Amino acid sequence: MSTKKDMEEQIIKNYQKDEKMMVLVFAQWCVNHNLDPEEIYLRAYPGQSENQALKQAIDLTVTKEEAGEIPHDTLLGVLSLFGNDDLAFVVTEEMDKLKPEN
Repeated sequence: MSTKKDMEEQIIKNYQKDEKMMVLVFAQWCVNHNLDPEEIYLRAYPGQSENQALKQAIDLTVTKEEAGEIPHDTLLGVLSLFGNDDLAFVVTEEMDKLKPEN
């Protein structure tokens, strides 16, 4: 029988694992659009120059040719889930620049 503390630890581990997945989705989206994930992240969070989760995620990205497409809405939804509103704002600015000129 698991205790409340065990359950809390499992919830924290799951959150951290999910957060790593969110960072990887962000980094891969950047790679897919020829953007620098670290530069975009720093625009959203100027005080956080060393983000280990981001560095690890960047190491896990693949070329855009190997990666599947990540829809803009998917990325924004994942960022929103984790309360990354500042990052979502900067990403939205980049998405606007990516729209084809008509």
